Amino acid sequence: MSAEALKETRGFETEAKQLLHLMIHSLYSNREIFLRELISNASDAADKLHFEALSDDTLFEDDPNLKIRVDFDKDAKTITISDNGIGMSRDEVIRNLGTIAKSGTAEFLQKLTGDQRKDSKLIGQFGVGFYSAFIVADKVEVFTRRAGLDKSEGVHWESEGEAEFTIENLEKAERGTTVVLHLKDDALEFADRWRLRTIIKKYSDHISLPIEMRKEAVADEDDEKQEQDKQPEWETVNTATALWTRSRSDISDEEYKEFYKHISHDFSDPLTWSHNRVEGKLDYTSLLYVPQRAPFDLYNRDGARGLKLYVQRTFIMDDAEQFLPLYLRFIKGVVDSNDLSLNVSREILQKDPNIDSMRSALTKRVLDMLEKLAKKEPEKYTSFWQEFGQVLKEGPSEDFANKERIAKLLRFATTHTDSKEQSQSLDDYIGRMKEGQNKIYYVVAENFATAKNSPHLEVFRKKGIEVILMYDRVDEWLVSSLMEYDGKTFQDVAKGALDLGELDSEEEKKHQEEVAKELEGLLERTKKVLEERVEDVRLTHRLTDSPACLVLGEYDMGAQMRRIMEAAGQKVPSSKPSLELNPDHPLVKKLDQEQDEDRFADLAHVLFDQAHLAEGGQLDDPGSYVQRLNKLLLELSH
Repeated sequence: MSAEALKETRGFETEAKQLLHLMIHSLYSNREIFLRELISNASDAADKLHFEALSDDTLFEDDPNLKIRVDFDKDAKTITISDNGIGMSRDEVIRNLGTIAKSGTAEFLQKLTGDQRKDSKLIGQFGVGFYSAFIVADKVEVFTRRAGLDKSEGVHWESEGEAEFTIENLEKAERGTTVVLHLKDDALEFADRWRLRTIIKKYSDHISLPIEMRKEAVADEDDEKQEQDKQPEWETVNTATALWTRSRSDISDEEYKEFYKHISHDFSDPLTWSHNRVEGKLDYTSLLYVPQRAPFDLYNRDGARGLKLYVQRTFIMDDAEQFLPLYLRFIKGVVDSNDLSLNVSREILQKDPNIDSMRSALTKRVLDMLEKLAKKEPEKYTSFWQEFGQVLKEGPSEDFANKERIAKLLRFATTHTDSKEQSQSLDDYIGRMKEGQNKIYYVVAENFATAKNSPHLEVFRKKGIEVILMYDRVDEWLVSSLMEYDGKTFQDVAKGALDLGELDSEEEKKHQEEVAKELEGLLERTKKVLEERVEDVRLTHRLTDSPACLVLGEYDMGAQMRRIMEAAGQKVPSSKPSLELNPDHPLVKKLDQEQDEDRFADLAHVLFDQAHLAEGGQLDDPGSYVQRLNKLLLELSH
């Protein structure tokens, strides 16, 4: 079959078309990033060739010196970026250049607002790569051949970034990829030697491959033809030293930031970073970054994550997830080791004993970085917490060794501020504890409003005891792993019989005992009516304004965790709550005086259902609740 016969026209996926259009217009103000993205792709292609050539050096095809070349033609209005990296086969071209993202594009598009400034930040989080070429070009051509394939298996891809692209086979002698940008009329400023060199120095100086540009020809008046016949001379325009191998004192903040953008394809600067060299039993260098914003797939546990791994400066893999635990999956960076064998496959990597040592050290390094940020730059830490706090809350259950350190970094909403903002640390809470208080009190609810207005908080508000308001999905899981902090145990105010210990006076305790004796009959009557729905009925001293509340057993699964597990289709152990009645509330006094047993039963059921609703629950039989309530209201109105 001839190369021409293999020419075909294909359409972009619908989502890809939408994103292309949005991206081209949203990133209009920062057009020069197209060169950074295309050079990053070329660098990745060279890294991948290096790695594959470890087991098959014929892939170098007598051309072992990897490089990237940037050229331009003012008259033809083109810029050309070429590399002699791994290249692509026809199938890879269709897969990589026909779709913008493998998954999540639709969900991502829903977040775009049409506000160019906001959207450009989101698009930066999504990663743009190759498609940034269309910011400056109205047509893009790609000529590529995968290393190891026959010269006749080259591929030519072409598109104007609208609805479709064409693809055909061609003869290509050299392996690698050449991208030709046909510039828009308003982007001709980029077809300029000085402009291109400036952009390369600004964004890509740290790339460890030489980035070459054609040397400026010097006119030779004696023999102009000889000058034309000469091969062009190329010069390296970047530093071409792997940034992480350089001394920290030689690297500017700007270079660190640009390197982060190179490895993460993020448009924002990182929040902070840590660059370290470890020598001794293990010998490795790490450069770790905390991003400013969460990527769109942060909660996709199957999403790509991990550090770029190099062994003796040779690229091994993009997403080495073995070096950091899952709760630190937002960290970006590079680790370069001298102690891992070079015949590395993922299986061997997981079993290498040095990995565990490096994982432990790198985890501590990240926690150091976050502690420093929290202490020295609290505003930045607040911004970090808003983006990544829920992920960090997964830490205590995953990383027992660092539980206390992670706990110190956690932030919560509490009744101290009554604000939804999670800004209070556990140390802040302990510093404000009442004399005689030996527990950290918390309440867990479906959302902030339910937590803040929980009836379980009434006595705590009355006595001025601070309570942590938890409303993230992960919170109940968090406290079940944390158990205690700084010698103080956690106490769910909605579980077990309330014992405030020294915070209750002897008089209060005596009064509680007397009232309990007086109302024994009421408790027995109520328990009999509700026996299928409750474990026990008792008097409460945690309520001041509400007539009743539901309390779980000390070791029962919390209501929020139960709802999450049920929604996920998990079986949950059956348990019944206890109903606690407020003896001082008029409704409870009315209940005690009610002689009509039917009306007593209706009122008892209504109090139970109201208590269930107050904690954010859903009624099993809302119809019965409404009927009972209407019946009582009618009787009261006569």
